[in-house]
Amino acid sequence: MTSDPASQRQRAVWVRLFSYAKPYVPRLLLGTFFGILFGGSTAGLLPVIQKNLSMLGDLGRLSLQATIIIAALLPLLTILRGIGDFASRYMIEWVGKRVVRDMREKLFDHTLKLSMGYFTRSRSGELMSRITNDTMMIENAVSTFIGDLIREPFVLIGGVSYICWLNWQLALLSLVVFPICILPVAHFGRKVRRAAREGQARLANLAAVLQEALTGMRIVKAFGMEDYERRRFNEEAKATFSRAMKVTRANAAIEPIIVFLAAAGAIPVLFYANFTGMKLAELITFFVAMLMMYQPVKKLSKLHLAIQQSSAAADRIFELLDTPIGVTDRTNAVEFRSPVQRIAFEHVGFAYDNEPILQNVSLTVGAGRCVAFVGSSGAGKSTLVSLVPRFYDVTAGRILLNDLDLRDLTQTSLRQQIGMVTQETILFNDTVANNIAYGTANASREAIMEAARRAHAHDFISEMPEGYDTVIGERGVRLSGGQRQRLAIARAILRNPPILILDEATSALDTESERAVQAALDELMAHRTVLAIAHRLSTIMHADCIYVLDAGRVVETGTHAELLALNGTYKRLHDLQFRDTPAPVAAE
Repeated sequence: MTSDPASQRQRAVWVRLFSYAKPYVPRLLLGTFFGILFGGSTAGLLPVIQKNLSMLGDLGRLSLQATIIIAALLPLLTILRGIGDFASRYMIEWVGKRVVRDMREKLFDHTLKLSMGYFTRSRSGELMSRITNDTMMIENAVSTFIGDLIREPFVLIGGVSYICWLNWQLALLSLVVFPICILPVAHFGRKVRRAAREGQARLANLAAVLQEALTGMRIVKAFGMEDYERRRFNEEAKATFSRAMKVTRANAAIEPIIVFLAAAGAIPVLFYANFTGMKLAELITFFVAMLMMYQPVKKLSKLHLAIQQSSAAADRIFELLDTPIGVTDRTNAVEFRSPVQRIAFEHVGFAYDNEPILQNVSLTVGAGRCVAFVGSSGAGKSTLVSLVPRFYDVTAGRILLNDLDLRDLTQTSLRQQIGMVTQETILFNDTVANNIAYGTANASREAIMEAARRAHAHDFISEMPEGYDTVIGERGVRLSGGQRQRLAIARAILRNPPILILDEATSALDTESERAVQAALDELMAHRTVLAIAHRLSTIMHADCIYVLDAGRVVETGTHAELLALNGTYKRLHDLQFRDTPAPVAAE
């Protein structure tokens, strides 16, 4: 008889999960050996107990012989049991935690390889939850699962073997209750799996709300939205708590049910012992064995619930691992090592979720030239330049670097040719020097400082408490907007790329900061092939060529003066920006 699809999926998840343990089979085998030692020494206490009970004298005092036996065997058995318990627990949990470490590393590595299209559809808080919370749940479950699965069955087998040897008829009678224990375990297991998956999703939502509120705290406070964010967080926290308590109720219900069933199973044992005239020593030993078997039965019963709970987390982890990478290197991809001669867009089209963003874009950018892309919001400017470093791949046409299709180049060698300075400056909670050197391996301190000088950043860096070793905080929060941009420009200067992509690096700055940043940009742009996205037309008047995009198409091409003379889209955008102020005059 075939199992239901849900059970098959769960089995497949756990088979896949345990495939991560294959490199550590020797440790598993060693842990298994010590698990057998633990179970055997635990069960070995039973004949000692029975022998000493049977040797109990009429006066209720142990004989000298019994005392000597206890003194010899008990320490030995407890030492063996302790060694088995410690070694098996250590070995097994090492494997469990190492498996989860490998999985976590693979998960993060896979996330780094995903195309930018995936990140536009996903919330960072959701991804963080999968990499941290879901893997933590797997870590707890796997360590417990493997440990209990290896240790406890040997205790159970030892106990069952002994009571069968002691009195097989009574053992058969008492063990009838065990299959009954499976029913509540299976019932609550289904509830746990469903509630655990919902709980993990809610926890991811909670992390997303928290991440959004913390990163957008300036806007939250500026618009007085603290109460709104508090309500959002509280609602998700309430939902997370509700799902967690469903799991807790199911876990808490298992033990009382098993205890009740065990007590009910003891009643016929008592009547049988009375009916057959069973010796008291044998009966007491029999009950001690049953009590000894209770612990592994309880753990193995709860193990099913742990499997259900962690299966929900594993589902979410493998769902992310199975997400197609999207942008990959072709099998015959080559490294780009030549000087940049040109970038050519040939009938380029791009669609996102079947929605066309770019259509039939053709243009050529020669080496050392500066071209700019302008247009209204949503015209496709950012998408167009994002195709050059292959954040996305074209869905029609092709882009050539010299005479090579970008898709025939390795991503690493392609992106080594490109530097980026964007409107949203990305800095890390690290030192100034490490932020400038980000992406340039083994950069010397002298090279870092020279890049900062050329980016007009050296002076303000020198005034910091620890100079280039000053930690600038998350996203460079301790710096002004102009300072952050100049560090980003210094980073690009140090990288020294032949191709430069600029996404209006001065649009969010005040006039004084803009002048300093523009001077740094002029230093950066010299002798490079520049693709600039322009929102302020004043910043691209000196470009060698300006391309005007509208609805994903190039509708006008020319210099600033030529486009004004056309009296078209560019002229309309120009007039809108300089309606109340005189326009700057482009240099001849």
